[in-house]
Amino acid sequence: MEAIARVKNLRGSARKARLVLDLIRGKKVPEAQNILLFSKKRVAENIAKVLNSAVANAQQKDNKVDTDDMVVSKVFADDGPIMRRHRPRAHGRATIIRRRTCHITLELSEKE
Repeated sequence: MEAIARVKNLRGSARKARLVLDLIRGKKVPEAQNILLFSKKRVAENIAKVLNSAVANAQQKDNKVDTDDMVVSKVFADDGPIMRRHRPRAHGRATIIRRRTCHITLELSEKE
């Protein structure tokens, strides 16, 4: 059985999120939750919420499923829309500040 959870338009770049996602890919759910709990990255808290949502989705699909045996099978971060802001610079110029967002998708599956 598989369970999927997604979060869209999450503040923070996909590149930074991928650093944390690589740590939990292929791990069992309790181990992944433990890694996210002690990670110092800011995005780890949001990824933990997505992981808990995927666990809840799995329990909603099938009440008898043992979520401790489930594995993070697929997890990836895609670029989201970029908010562009302007910052004043010297000689009357302006530079663009890019506020990046990302979409995170996490899929759990039962270990075979």
